[in-house]
Amino acid sequence: MKAYGIPLIKTRFAKTAEEAVIAAEEIGYPLVMKVVSPQISHKSDIGGIKFSLQNAAEVKTAYQDMIEGIQKKLPDAYLEGVQLQPMLSGGKEVILGMVHDPTFGPMLMFGLGGIYIEILKDIQFAIVPVDEREAREMITGIKTYPLLAGVRGEKPSDINALVDIIFRVSNLVFDFPEIEEFEINPMMVFEKGKGALAVDLRLILKSDM
Repeated sequence: MKAYGIPLIKTRFAKTAEEAVIAAEEIGYPLVMKVVSPQISHKSDIGGIKFSLQNAAEVKTAYQDMIEGIQKKLPDAYLEGVQLQPMLSGGKEVILGMVHDPTFGPMLMFGLGGIYIEILKDIQFAIVPVDEREAREMITGIKTYPLLAGVRGEKPSDINALVDIIFRVSNLVFDFPEIEEFEINPMMVFEKGKGALAVDLRLILKSDM
């Protein structure tokens, strides 16, 4: 992601509660804690995310509760540790991903994140690779685009930043055909001129490469 210039949220990794506290002090509060495990793709389903941690004591308790809780639910899962990230305020959630179509090959997918993707299924697809025009059309093509453009006095989101990120993700998945699935969810996009940040990433490699 960094090699392709895709902006990432500041992230620290910790293997113990003590390391988590040290990392938290470096990042600052409030922050988010996420479990790291090759067997766990959707972290929220098994209590693998803790939000709004405000101090070292909360970080230590959250680490212990998270690891112990997951070990009870998934005793065979290998838990590498946790990721720590700052809590983001403002902005809107979008989802950006890639799936393989049997006919067309790798296809990019874009839509608003959160409840919009789950309830409205409001997404746009484009065949990889995309150029800047196609990337912009993916954004403006969703039904909920007015929410990004700014409605009822809201400031518009940074569409140009999203266009640039879509273009970069397109290049990434095009250059590496061994990627089977790729998903940034959420990508937080802020108001115009303030950019966007990838917050969480899921990547699956082909098993036959």
